[in-house]
Amino acid sequence: MVDLESEVPPLPPRYRFRDLLLGDQGWQNDDRVQVEFYMNENTFKERLKLFFIKNQRSSLRIRLFNFSLKLLSCLLYIIRVLLENPSQGNEWSHIFWVNRSLPLWGLQVLVALISLFETILLGYLSYKGNIWEQILRIPFILEIINAVPFIISIFWPSLRNLFVPVFLNCWLAKHALENMINDLHRAIQRTQSAMFNQVLILISTLLCLIFTCICGIQHLERIGKKLNLFDSLYFCIVTFSTVGFGDVTPETWSSKLFVVAMICVALVVLPIQFEQLAYLWMERQKSGGNYSRHRAQTEKHVVLCVSSLKIDLLMDFLNEFYAHPRLQDYYVVILCPTEMDVQVRRVLQIPMWSQRVIYLQGSALKDQDLLRAKMDDAEACFILSSRCEVDRTSSDHQTILRAWAVKDFAPNCPLYVQILKPENKFHIKFADHVVCEEEFKYAMLALNCVCPATSTLITLLVHTSRGQEGQQSPEQWQKTYGRCSGNEVYHITLEESTFFAEYEGKSFTYASFHAHKKFGVCLIGVRREDNKNILLNPGPRYIMNASDICFYINITKEENSAFKNQDQQKKSKISRSFYHGPSRLPVHSIIASMGTVAIDLQDTSCRSASGPTLSLPAEAIKEVRRPSIAPVLEVADTSSIQTCDLLSDQSEDETTADEHVSSNLEYAKGYPPYSPYIGSSPTFCHLLHEKVPFCCLRLDKSCQHNYYEDAKAYGFKNKLIIVAAETAGNGLYNFIVPLRAYYRPKKELNPIVLLLDNPLDDLLRCGVTFAANMVVVDKESTMSAEEDYMADAKTIVNVQTLFRLFSSLSIITELTHPANMRFMQFRAKDCYSFALSKLEKKERERGSNLAFMFRLPFAAGRVFSISMLDTLLYQSFVKDYMISVTRLLLGLDTTPGSGFLCSMKITEEDLWIRTYARLYQKLCSSSGDIPIGIYRTESQKLTTSESQISISVEEWEDTKDCKEQGHQRGNHRNSTSSDQSDHPLLRRKSMQWARRLSRKGPKHSGKTAEKITQQRLNLYRRSERQELAELVKNRMKHLGLSTVGYDEMNDHQGTLSYILINPSPDTRLELNDVVYLIRPDPLAYLPNNEPSHKNSIRATGQESREETQL
Repeated sequence: MVDLESEVPPLPPRYRFRDLLLGDQGWQNDDRVQVEFYMNENTFKERLKLFFIKNQRSSLRIRLFNFSLKLLSCLLYIIRVLLENPSQGNEWSHIFWVNRSLPLWGLQVLVALISLFETILLGYLSYKGNIWEQILRIPFILEIINAVPFIISIFWPSLRNLFVPVFLNCWLAKHALENMINDLHRAIQRTQSAMFNQVLILISTLLCLIFTCICGIQHLERIGKKLNLFDSLYFCIVTFSTVGFGDVTPETWSSKLFVVAMICVALVVLPIQFEQLAYLWMERQKSGGNYSRHRAQTEKHVVLCVSSLKIDLLMDFLNEFYAHPRLQDYYVVILCPTEMDVQVRRVLQIPMWSQRVIYLQGSALKDQDLLRAKMDDAEACFILSSRCEVDRTSSDHQTILRAWAVKDFAPNCPLYVQILKPENKFHIKFADHVVCEEEFKYAMLALNCVCPATSTLITLLVHTSRGQEGQQSPEQWQKTYGRCSGNEVYHITLEESTFFAEYEGKSFTYASFHAHKKFGVCLIGVRREDNKNILLNPGPRYIMNASDICFYINITKEENSAFKNQDQQKKSKISRSFYHGPSRLPVHSIIASMGTVAIDLQDTSCRSASGPTLSLPAEAIKEVRRPSIAPVLEVADTSSIQTCDLLSDQSEDETTADEHVSSNLEYAKGYPPYSPYIGSSPTFCHLLHEKVPFCCLRLDKSCQHNYYEDAKAYGFKNKLIIVAAETAGNGLYNFIVPLRAYYRPKKELNPIVLLLDNPLDDLLRCGVTFAANMVVVDKESTMSAEEDYMADAKTIVNVQTLFRLFSSLSIITELTHPANMRFMQFRAKDCYSFALSKLEKKERERGSNLAFMFRLPFAAGRVFSISMLDTLLYQSFVKDYMISVTRLLLGLDTTPGSGFLCSMKITEEDLWIRTYARLYQKLCSSSGDIPIGIYRTESQKLTTSESQISISVEEWEDTKDCKEQGHQRGNHRNSTSSDQSDHPLLRRKSMQWARRLSRKGPKHSGKTAEKITQQRLNLYRRSERQELAELVKNRMKHLGLSTVGYDEMNDHQGTLSYILINPSPDTRLELNDVVYLIRPDPLAYLPNNEPSHKNSIRATGQESREETQL
């Protein structure tokens, strides 16, 4: 075996500890060679070049020294002129010879020697093979003219008084200043704006022209008027300003020629400088310049990063951001890579916005642009995605990169990020606040199916409003709806609150009821001081602490409210024990101060339990119903709370034994085993015991497990919920989970059908004729429309087609632009829609941010725009809890102990409760539910839609004949191109003819004429609706589907629906009102040793099955 130690060479000396102690004894035997690199830079010329040119800091010092020398030479020239005595005579020798003292000559010679040496040295170092290029440069020529005569005078003393145009050194000083500024920018590693450089060049050029003209005129007039420097300055200013007084003029031909030459130079040089300055100014207007560092340190600002800025997005952000009083002094810096839009530019020129908003054209991925926006000093950064992109994943990728870039540049800047796809959310988990569009969109669409108009409820809650919309309208529902829309979510600490301080140590339900009874505020949730989780309606067993943060719904926050008691003495006499008895509750009136608006809450006290007002009518009294409302206890009583057992569904109590066994075999409660994307909140919901094979998921195709090919064949007990979308994305997870949540009864779970394409045949096969709701998701394929507002065109037309074919179908739609909501369920002849359109325009003119709220489809919750939730992200800057509260309401997050949003319907048996305050008490005392609003449906008045035609021939003639006589010819011309929804002209003429025939005909032909008239009338009524109905029925027969249950005439177009958020306690309940409830978490009140109780109020989403047992 070979000795390894002899084969391995020893380590170099620097790696051996022995050599470190004993020295490099073996270095002389080492055959290694030390190599030095970059030896070419060690030459004398390279060292000089490194010092004078390459090195930024030393080069800057050289430029500064050169600039100082040139200024010193110009100063010495001025001193020489001031010390010189003007000689008499007009000899030309005064032009070539001057009087120069010896010390002054010495200083000028010294300056000339240094300047010439530096010029020659720099020329040598920058020499590139062409010597004439160096010699013929204007700075070199000027240096030779101003320095060489002084150097020659050293050896030829008689030339010491020779005139040398030293004032030309000002141009060399200007050249040195430009180089110095460039070196300065390189030294401090910052690129100053080109505007600053160009302005500096323009000013220096103008000063050099004036200084050259002053010195030249003064010297040439030595043989003329003998002007001093001040007179020369006066003459130049008057001449260059084109005033020309004429009191000082040149006399000699040489001075006149010099003035002409200088004017020509000024006419050539200055326009070029001004043109470049104007060009840079225009470019700066496009790019936006910089945000001042001094302003960033003294004022507060936020940065808005977007891919492309549209006027709607800008106005939504500005209106919502500046709606909060404490943000009035903030600046908004917009960082956008595209050029400013014309409409955006016009808006930003308004004084209200021009003093607050600064537009910067740049990219968030460039540190220079982030430095321009002073991102490190910003209070927050809002990063919005472009939802109009065809590829939304690509848009999310851009948003993610912007968020990473901002986080890398300014780690301490709070980030507010909007993302589109839920699967991309985990990339920006570090952001302080994140809003995922598809999560909120699908959750609101799902809750709209079980809690009507949830999307409208959430939209109104996250918008800042003063509740003044619709107050000028003559209709009462618009006034009430607009006033209640001003309610928002606020927070306050319990011990600092006037609303809730007296309820310390009381139950949450007790505090919520009495705060609403006393002040008209709706307490919906709390948060412990040591816990970050918000609990919505934690229930009657939750005891309020002084350090708790209370979340409540009110027209304004408590800090902006003033309180006024009507009966202060009566309040002081009431003992604390009075709440436990059946005596009267205190009467209070509060005024919620809103600046110019005040709401006076009326007397909302409950009558005595023995009074007649709470007793049921004689015909409605039943033994199973209590004729009174129990009081809300300060501390929860377990026996008085009707709990909901999580493990035993309340719907199972009403099923037979066989159904009970089968339901248990089919469903189980638990968490979904798989999550479609990272970051989804686990939700306890109904699950199947076994996974369904993939082949069985196709509803329109049979497989080996079943032979059904349409929804009717499956025999679903509950109505369907159909989702029409282009692709089955991960966002659908947030649509399915709320509809399968554990707190929903099993018997009320609606089958969900996903329709990826919606031709008529597929709609009929999936059961659209007996579906409960049809959800139409915005079509992403139309996002590439050249006109932004046309992005919703495909969705709107498809929904309108569904509306015409299946008028009784409840259609819920999501659009991109809120302005397009006016086209939903469009009726060309609906006068009421025209009146609402005028109202919307008036509200927009008054500056309302919710002008679209009075559109009937939006008020009824049939349509919403996800862009409305942009305000949720903006509000989070002031209310950091708004995203969490909204996610809890929508069921996107589930916190142990936190309640959930549901609804109940007021039936005829519940009208004995009468008012909203009594309903509040009934819910709090029985089940612990907290009501937050009412969804009300009323009969629509003054509606003249073309689809509602039920008038007789006589009525039609009496109202229409007078108008048609004046427009008969015009109608005849347009009859061939009229819309299908218009009344056909031929049928109108036939009806007129039939009526006249029945009047003029003989008596024996009256029956015949009446029969003809009836046939004409039936033909008229059949105009459009029955034709569409026949089309659908014929298609169903062709597909082998049953037409039973297809009700083509029941379109519910005579009703309107709207939401009342936190109505006043004395609001009267009406039949079919749907009350929004926040129900406590059943898990939090699951008894250990007691049997589960049946809830007295069942929350359902289907109006046909919603019943209230109060």
